[in-house]
Amino acid sequence: MSFVLGRDTDLESGPAGRLGTYRALDGSDGVALYLDLDEPHAVLVVGKRGYGKSYTLGVIAETLARTGGLAPVIVDPMGAFRTLAEAADGEPVPAEIVGEPTVSPATLDPRSWCELVGLEPESATGGLLWQAASSETTIDDMCEAIEAANASQAERRAAINHLELARSWEVFDPDGLSAADIAGPEVTVFDVAGLDDAPMNAVCRAIAETLYRARVTGRIERLPWLLLDEAHAFFDGVAEPALRTILTRGRAPGVTLVAATQRPSAVPPVGISQSDVLVAHRLTAGDDLDALESAQPTYVDESLANRLPERPGEVVIVDDATETVHAARIRERDTPHGGASPRASETAVRPDTEV
Repeated sequence: MSFVLGRDTDLESGPAGRLGTYRALDGSDGVALYLDLDEPHAVLVVGKRGYGKSYTLGVIAETLARTGGLAPVIVDPMGAFRTLAEAADGEPVPAEIVGEPTVSPATLDPRSWCELVGLEPESATGGLLWQAASSETTIDDMCEAIEAANASQAERRAAINHLELARSWEVFDPDGLSAADIAGPEVTVFDVAGLDDAPMNAVCRAIAETLYRARVTGRIERLPWLLLDEAHAFFDGVAEPALRTILTRGRAPGVTLVAATQRPSAVPPVGISQSDVLVAHRLTAGDDLDALESAQPTYVDESLANRLPERPGEVVIVDDATETVHAARIRERDTPHGGASPRASETAVRPDTEV
């Protein structure tokens, strides 16, 4: 016996990934709990640091990589998911790690370019950048277009300086990511841990828009699942419009977003209200609890805050497809977990140890 989150049919009706087990009243494990992988979803995973949200994201990634017809992608701002490529218990987890991702400048629209480098589109300098980004597809060509524009030398120089700053991030390349590069059957992990917020958001936006457009135009057949850790950093940056598009319009072309965050209060209301599966680990901050309560479905007859678990790995899951709430425990990962915090006790030199 088992239950599949995200659909109102049984396990045999389509692909599903094992997420964990029911958590019985006495704390023991109950029947198996699965996540529907047959249709697109919007999944939100929340929890304070150390209680398992990144671990849960890794469990979902393992199941996606082992399921045919899907294109799982992780944007990894903490460098926690490289371990997906290590040896696994049982069935291997196909994974590719991209350590220095680059994206084409053409994947960002003119408004995004202005936001990315901190220019107001209505300003003279921002207007120059807007025009250049509208007509050109490389940073070199954008700089040349600005240099040739009918504007003062100070305005042209300011716009070019902002573009040069973006170039210095080393994430823009005319031959950067393509849909074919990131829509393979393996889980593709984009490690952006070494990037600041702006270039990290640029990479995330390019990935999100590339996957969405490729499905809309039919250039890829597999259904993309885009997984984000520390999702509040992207919802609060230039990646937000692309993520909002997937949340509100991704079902039709078949694009799923799985967003994990320790700060649900920093996620826009649409990020919570559009989620059809909510996986909640322990939360204690008042703002975060209020954010969940504000979007609590009417069929949940008890405050979510009162139902949240206290131990790592335990979750409460709200499933909008079946309008049900579940107390569960996330299964153990088959690949090593890379998201644990380091401890001083693990690096301390013992008195009898030679340095």
